[in-house]
Amino acid sequence: MEISGSYFIAADKQTVWQALNDADVLRACVPGCESLEQTSDTEFEAVAAVKVGPVKAKFKGSVTLEDLNPPHSYTITGSGKGGIAGFASGQAEVKLAEAQDEDARDGTQLSYVVDAKVGGKLAQIGGRLIQGTAKKLADEFFEAFRTEVTGEAVIGEEVTGEEVTGEEVTGEEASDETETQAQ
Repeated sequence: MEISGSYFIAADKQTVWQALNDADVLRACVPGCESLEQTSDTEFEAVAAVKVGPVKAKFKGSVTLEDLNPPHSYTITGSGKGGIAGFASGQAEVKLAEAQDEDARDGTQLSYVVDAKVGGKLAQIGGRLIQGTAKKLADEFFEAFRTEVTGEAVIGEEVTGEEVTGEEVTGEEASDETETQAQ
């Protein structure tokens, strides 16, 4: 599944970059975040409760920042497991560019492209529902992020997505899935 988006933030690139790398800011912005700890300069561990359609799960995961080019871009690679609900993994390319909004305010245009895979029960509930939830969570994150950085709310930015594909679940995860459905 691929999702992309772009958001204007009325702050300079260095300020946005620092906020994107600040565990306290991220903890406040990630929807459903129960904990987020920075374990090194480029690694984070997190727990988040997420609901996708009828599936509610607590995901435990890790994120690594790679290809750092401060304050212009980086790649985020991460994965998380939600027990019987399944798993998610992916990579996001994040870019920052100086920009002006429609009111000629100076700031930063943050754009991203995410390539994600899901498996388990999540993959079975349908691509459109997963993609819609992913877009909603991205919007919630960036609304909170923009507010955290500037004190301003997000005004109708666009997030786009492409074809969604599920990933086959095998082995122990498939057994867990079968047991859940049998109950």
